[in-house]
Amino acid sequence: MDLSAPRAFMEELAEASARVIRPLFGNAALEVETKSDLTPVTAADRGAEELMRAMIAKRFPDHGILGEEFGAERTDAEFVWVLDPIDGTKSFAAACPLFGTLIALLHRGQPVLGAIHQPILKQLVIGDGATTALNGKPVRCRTTRTLEQSTFLTSDWLNPAKHQNGPAFDAVAARAKVVRTWGDCYGYLLVATGWADVMCDPIMNPWDVAALIPVIRGAGGVITDWQGKTPVDAQSIVACATPELHAEVIRGLNR
Repeated sequence: MDLSAPRAFMEELAEASARVIRPLFGNAALEVETKSDLTPVTAADRGAEELMRAMIAKRFPDHGILGEEFGAERTDAEFVWVLDPIDGTKSFAAACPLFGTLIALLHRGQPVLGAIHQPILKQLVIGDGATTALNGKPVRCRTTRTLEQSTFLTSDWLNPAKHQNGPAFDAVAARAKVVRTWGDCYGYLLVATGWADVMCDPIMNPWDVAALIPVIRGAGGVITDWQGKTPVDAQSIVACATPELHAEVIRGLNR
């Protein structure tokens, strides 16, 4: 399958959404609303998704779209775009750059292209499951094989106890060399580009997950749900730099 055209378009979507997001980052006038699911949303989230949806409808009118802010259209189509305009809205609203825009392309339900874009730092990672590049240059995960050598990341330290096995998570994290909450999609960017080794989230939505799969796999990493099963349509995610490290993490999380 030739993905050169949608890949180039994915870059266009990333830069267009960034033009909406950048002026509102660190803007004291930014208003933060709370949605019915108690998650925050801003004009940047909505504006960026609206723009990307309009661009997709114009360029690929037969493609479907699934977005966090405006829902699903034609998700039974052969190709479906999955959008999270700001993954990490809490960080964005606090002028913290640990957030990003997630863009994925599904072919018959399987993620074939994924992008993580950090518009403030101007870092664009795109993966196709076989290769991953940061701003056009190939990147790879590190070769870390044990927890004791690892940099271990998660988005919210309280969530594992709410949604998975909290004591098991604490025990796994306690073995890591470095533990940080460099979270949301930026943690996966760090794993894919060789700056961290483990990134895990115990609760996820479809728009949080789809883009991560081609990015992590393309960089040579392993990505599954919390129990080590397929990440496609998963409600949790564990991404690791190597198969050995992933096996160790999954064993520990599920003790």
